[in-house]
Amino acid sequence: MGSTYHSIHFHLVFSTKNREPLIQANWRPRLHEYLGGIVKGLGGVPEMIGGVEDHVHLLIYLKTTAAPAGIVRELKKASSVWAAENHCPGFSWQEGYGIFSVSWTHLDLVKNYIAKQEEHHRKIGFSEEFRKMLERNGVTYDPKYLT
Repeated sequence: MGSTYHSIHFHLVFSTKNREPLIQANWRPRLHEYLGGIVKGLGGVPEMIGGVEDHVHLLIYLKTTAAPAGIVRELKKASSVWAAENHCPGFSWQEGYGIFSVSWTHLDLVKNYIAKQEEHHRKIGFSEEFRKMLERNGVTYDPKYLT
C-alpha cells in the first residue's frame, strides 16, 4: 500500500473549572471560533464546536501523526489564556476531559448533538450528560470525579 488512509474523528468534552457558568452567550461564539483556530493551527479540522456556559464540545478530525492528549492540552491552555485576557479574568478549564472516537457513519449525529447543546441542556445537566456519554462509550469511571 503506497499511502496512508485514515478517518480519525474525536468528540472532545471539557468543562470550566468547578463547572462555573463562565462562558457567557455574548462571547461564546468567539470562544468556539478561537478553539477552531487552535485545532487548525495544530493540523486538525474543526468539524463542529458548541457548548453552553459551563462546557464545550468539539468534533475534530486529526491526522495520524497527532497526539490527542497534546491537542487537548494546547486547546485548553491557549483558550483559557485567551478567555481570561479578553472576557473573564481568572478563567480556566477543569482538569481532565472526555474524548471519544467517532465513526464517520456517526458524524452527522454528533454534529447535530453538538449544534443543539443549548436545547439539550434545558433538560439535562452537564454531569448527567457526561455520565451517559461515558456509559454509552463503555468507559469505566469513578463517580466521585463527576460531581
